Amino acid sequence: MGSVRLRRHSCLRANCARRSSSSRAKATKREERHLSTAEVKQGVVEANRRHPTDTGSTEVQVGLLTQRLNELSEHFKSHEKDHHSRRGLMRIVSQRRRLLDYLKRKDFDRYRKLIDELGLRR
Repeated sequence: MGSVRLRRHSCLRANCARRSSSSRAKATKREERHLSTAEVKQGVVEANRRHPTDTGSTEVQVGLLTQRLNELSEHFKSHEKDHHSRRGLMRIVSQRRRLLDYLKRKDFDRYRKLIDELGLRR
């Protein structure tokens, strides 16, 4: 009985080693993804900003939310049952809708230009 326990423990130990190398690989992929996400965000900001130091105008915010919605749409193609993230998606859609309504009310020309640039349906 003692030998079974040792053998079983060694199997668990081998699995642990495999898991840790696997988790290291996942962490590396995650770090790469965060770097590319920052670069993508920077591109969205540059494409939608109104002046060189603009990072918070309505156009930039809508552009960033649209980018995030596109990423979540891709996520849901392979994770259909992820209802927690779907709730977040609905929150982002509502936030973008409010920002677009604000922009439409304040400056219709900027609103129309942004809709055309982002390819939104409205």
